[in-house]
Amino acid sequence: MLLLVAPVVASQLGHQLGLSASQIGTYFFVELGAFSAAALPSWLWLGKVDGRRVGVIAAVIFIAGNIATASLMPGFAGLLALRAITALGGGTLNVLCMTSAAKSGNRDRVYGLWVIGQLVLGATGTLVFPFLFDRFGLRVMYIASAVLALCATPLISGFASTSTDATATKREKQDTPGANTVVIPAMVVFGVFSFYIAIGGVWTFASKAAVSAGLHAEGTGTVLAFASIMGIAGSSCASMFGGRIARSIMLATGYAILTVALLGLTAQGSLIGFVASVLAFKFAWTFVLPSIMAATADHDRTGRLVASLNLIIGSGLAIGPLLAGRLLDSGMSLEVLFMLAAGISVVSGIVLFRVERSERPLLRSVEVQAS
Repeated sequence: MLLLVAPVVASQLGHQLGLSASQIGTYFFVELGAFSAAALPSWLWLGKVDGRRVGVIAAVIFIAGNIATASLMPGFAGLLALRAITALGGGTLNVLCMTSAAKSGNRDRVYGLWVIGQLVLGATGTLVFPFLFDRFGLRVMYIASAVLALCATPLISGFASTSTDATATKREKQDTPGANTVVIPAMVVFGVFSFYIAIGGVWTFASKAAVSAGLHAEGTGTVLAFASIMGIAGSSCASMFGGRIARSIMLATGYAILTVALLGLTAQGSLIGFVASVLAFKFAWTFVLPSIMAATADHDRTGRLVASLNLIIGSGLAIGPLLAGRLLDSGMSLEVLFMLAAGISVVSGIVLFRVERSERPLLRSVEVQAS
């Protein structure tokens, strides 16, 4: 939720707690960084501990942490500590979701649905929270997170087994060219990391661009809520076309729209330009993401590369706002920031397109078994 409602949360952090752009960036860095760090301990329990048991423990930590944050609302340092602990629980649940989805026969479609679920929540939060913040402050978001997580806990029983197929792993090592076992994962890490640095930095400070375009707080919340709806449309299209249109075409299309949208955001002062660009930005972001996830899963037999995406994505999302906040505080304009993000996105697209076009060891081993 924090990422998807980041612009309105960033605005409220500044208004309610009086945080500077650098402190707001630090808040997102700590929470999203801890969320991503949950991938590290997952390397220890994946394939060794029942994922359902891990899910219960993680849910308890996440719910308790949100309740404690809402109840105490401590100073900045205490807030960061509480959010870090809470995010570790949430990040572990996310690892379980991602590794379960990777086991599906149609990964493109399942990851599309995975994104849709998040965006429905994000669109609702972006539209509703500005009004709730005016009356109850930030604590309402933490309470909502705890309640929603509590309602979702029965779904933990649906997580797929996290056991590792040792035979398949051994066969992968025998069949896969040695270079690809290092080069392809490295390209995935670089491509996804750079993609989310650009995304995190732009989305967190989208409210600043809205102000430059002449929107007030409520108008900004409305536009960003519609942007989240466009995000739902993007992931819905990805789910609909998944497995029907070549993934390389979907990657190229998504990155092209994303780059044009980021360049469009550089036209400061134009309300129509801002609205069109931010809608296209959110559509492209969620349209291309399922293809990125599915392309990664094609090169992952053990589940650890997919699980590591939690760390990669979270690190990018944490560092993106931190860097963007520092750059803005140092005098960089929003126009230059968005241009920089567009350049990073182009590089990310080229790298991940190369990953998709490379030989897929997972599919090759399946074909060998079938023959």
